[in-house]
Amino acid sequence: MTLSRKDVERIAELAALHVDEEQLPQLTQQIARIIDYVSQLDAVDTGSDAATWLAKSPPQPLRPDQVRPADLVRDLKSFAPAFREGVFVVPRLTAMEDE
Repeated sequence: MTLSRKDVERIAELAALHVDEEQLPQLTQQIARIIDYVSQLDAVDTGSDAATWLAKSPPQPLRPDQVRPADLVRDLKSFAPAFREGVFVVPRLTAMEDE
């Protein structure tokens, strides 16, 4: 597949990337190589059961769920310079007050 400069500029635009003019030729080459590699992978015959190999893998053992109370209030207090009645105390923002 051939990739044009315009294609790379569009990809960069969609990805919200700024690409310098001097980087465009190198980036075009790199993206073209990636696309060629993916095309090679797509051409590989994986057989009929390739899509189900994950479904046939043995189940992984899971640890049992254990419900334990979490003392979050105590931990949060240690992070805050001011903490009262279960909430952080912050300075009033005068710019956001109703006039």
